[in-house]
Amino acid sequence: MAIRVYKPTSPGRRNASVNLHEEVTKTRPEKSLLAPKPKNGGRNHHGKITVKGRGGGVKQMYRKIDFKRRDRDNIKGTVLGIEYDPNRTCHIALVQYEDGVKRYHLAPAGLTDGDLVMTSDKAVDPRPGTCMPLRFIPTGMDVHCVELAPCKGGQMCRAAGMRARLVNRDEKYATLVLPSGETRRVPVDCRAVLGVVGNSDHQNRRLGKAGISRLMGRRPKVRGVAMSHHEHPLGGGEGRSKGGRAPMSESGVLSKGGGTRNRNKPSQDLIIRRRVSKRYGQLR
Repeated sequence: MAIRVYKPTSPGRRNASVNLHEEVTKTRPEKSLLAPKPKNGGRNHHGKITVKGRGGGVKQMYRKIDFKRRDRDNIKGTVLGIEYDPNRTCHIALVQYEDGVKRYHLAPAGLTDGDLVMTSDKAVDPRPGTCMPLRFIPTGMDVHCVELAPCKGGQMCRAAGMRARLVNRDEKYATLVLPSGETRRVPVDCRAVLGVVGNSDHQNRRLGKAGISRLMGRRPKVRGVAMSHHEHPLGGGEGRSKGGRAPMSESGVLSKGGGTRNRNKPSQDLIIRRRVSKRYGQLR
């Protein structure tokens, strides 16, 4: 069992659970693949706060993940270990190729030490961790780390437990069903990694107390209805009042669903079916 619930020895422990990270086999990161990760407190390059409620937290080093793998074609790699990454929800795999080059990849479920990882521009054995173009992947298989454009690197389905189902393919496009329920087309020359992203139990963990959120760099937030009328659309009024408005951010963006996508994007025509929102139904 990857999630452990302890006895309620304290109020914080009573509602908390711990992810044991049973898939992790390597505790020390590869120094050559580390980079500094400075904190910005939710501020942009002008120093203006653009994301509220950010600050503090434990110091972290960034792990350089190879999302493209274009220079590793037809070179066999061996998994040296599965590591914990503080910058993402899934685990990462340290792979050493035959020429001695080491790279970090997202670790799919079932990948372990000693397994072979292959990156190719042609059809190869479809096993978890194999990266190849969508035109060679058998239909019906689960993929992750999918490119939106050739040579751009994996962008979709990179979080823990995520997968996309390859359901159809023609000469130019492959049809994928995404975890959100959206069905969209992707050029067949785009690459994807076979398998499901590991550490699927991440969603079952409960933090249990505010101190864990502070360690993650999440500061307390003030409710919109408790602000002044000039600070938030839900603020102001004599005493408490909901006002009948839907929950939203300071800029007026709805908090519980609603379309925010630009309808004029060139990729709009590639979306066959939009995801379904529980509040607003199918988003078009």
